[in-house]
Amino acid sequence: MAYKMKKCIILANGRPPRKNAIKFLRNRGYDTLICADGGANHAHILGLVPEYVVGDLDSIYESTKVFLKNKSKIIQIKRQNDTDVEKCLKFAIKRKATEIVLLGVTGDRLDHTICNLGIVIKFFDKIKIKVIAENSLLIPYSGNTEIKTKKGEIVSLYAFDSKTKILSKGLKYPLKNISLPFGEKESTSNVATGEKVKLKIRGGIIFVIRDFKTARQNDFI
Repeated sequence: MAYKMKKCIILANGRPPRKNAIKFLRNRGYDTLICADGGANHAHILGLVPEYVVGDLDSIYESTKVFLKNKSKIIQIKRQNDTDVEKCLKFAIKRKATEIVLLGVTGDRLDHTICNLGIVIKFFDKIKIKVIAENSLLIPYSGNTEIKTKKGEIVSLYAFDSKTKILSKGLKYPLKNISLPFGEKESTSNVATGEKVKLKIRGGIIFVIRDFKTARQNDFI
């Protein structure tokens, strides 16, 4: 019988997270660590042992393989029509995962960063996904949403086309059933006026980006 997971961390090969971020997530029930190919090298440096390493295995160091031998299950998937992060997501979904936090998905390669953010949209209907990158927490939303906030907290919102309409309550600069087409308009550095922000999103998906440290300290993740 395949091992069933619920809340997972996927560690990619971009800019590595702080070890305490992974420890925090582990303590919050994200009990399965999956490394996307070269993400295993970061895990090795951080002294972490993933349950799985998944990918085409063209980036994992031989020394990392030796370190993880008999500790992690290393799964090679050679197909090139999806990225290693996508391979990990499909792997987790197949094993009944319900929530994923992506780490290490931004970094020096802008093309990789854009691709990984696109993956969040691609898998939106399949599984709950959050992204933690440096000091930022990104969560995609659609429909009616209520977000716990701290008064004065910076909350940035981004959408992608003119079909997606957003109505907000609880933001200093309210969105009054408007669209935020990417490259035309955005709501960067908006401010929460109280302990919750209500959003009504119609016609698409938006990204809400907040300070990870603030969310973490106030139990918002």
